[in-house]
Amino acid sequence: MDTAPLALVTGASSGIGRELATVLAENGFDLVVNAEDAGLDAAAEQLRATGADVTAVRADLRSPEEVRRLHAAVTGTGRPLDVAALNAGVGRGGAFVETDLEQELAVIETNITATVHLAKLVLREMVARDEGRVLITSSIASTMPGSFQAVYNASKSFLQSFAEALVDELKDSGVTVTSLMPGPTSTNFFSRAGMDDTPIGQSASQDDPRRVAEQGVAALLAGKQKVTGGSVGTKLQQATSGLLPDRLKAALHRRMAEPIDRD
Repeated sequence: MDTAPLALVTGASSGIGRELATVLAENGFDLVVNAEDAGLDAAAEQLRATGADVTAVRADLRSPEEVRRLHAAVTGTGRPLDVAALNAGVGRGGAFVETDLEQELAVIETNITATVHLAKLVLREMVARDEGRVLITSSIASTMPGSFQAVYNASKSFLQSFAEALVDELKDSGVTVTSLMPGPTSTNFFSRAGMDDTPIGQSASQDDPRRVAEQGVAALLAGKQKVTGGSVGTKLQQATSGLLPDRLKAALHRRMAEPIDRD
């Protein structure tokens, strides 16, 4: 029997990450899945029901040692890594002068530092083989100043720039990098970010994570540079964002992210 291709998905216990893993499994990939929380075990069991071989690695990627342990689990399979979906991410809402510094640093460590570290490890191996695909979960938040979500939006701006730079660096290789740019999506993100009391956290028009994941995987497998994930409305929001001045985008973001009961 031919060995199925292998994919790594981080942040796979819930939300977009779990759906990315599911869609990849449905496309014939075996999986190494990662998250820091106990929900990873239940996610792995559901993924195995697709027929995929699934290795679950519970690790907090804020720790460089844990990043290396996750990478060791991938190399320990003895199989080449065909896809890496670098999706793990966290947010923190609130006024920057009021939010907890440690929580803001955790956003940077998870969204930026861990992604760069893992990308360095997997891309070197892919480039050496001259094949492989990487998906980096960015956000349409990367295109706008994030009033009341300042560090999160900045972290996604970093990831978007990082992904697009890698696209250019690797254009003459057999390795592709795709950025997935979701809009507000119906996951536990806003609750974990302390944003249940915001207009965006309470919005009923958040996108379906399955739809976002399907669009992301389709773009990844097609080798596209980037894709806006979500509804037509989300895609329209992204398209019009580039036409607005940053000051207006910051004001619009404030209307979405500022707590409703704030004086």
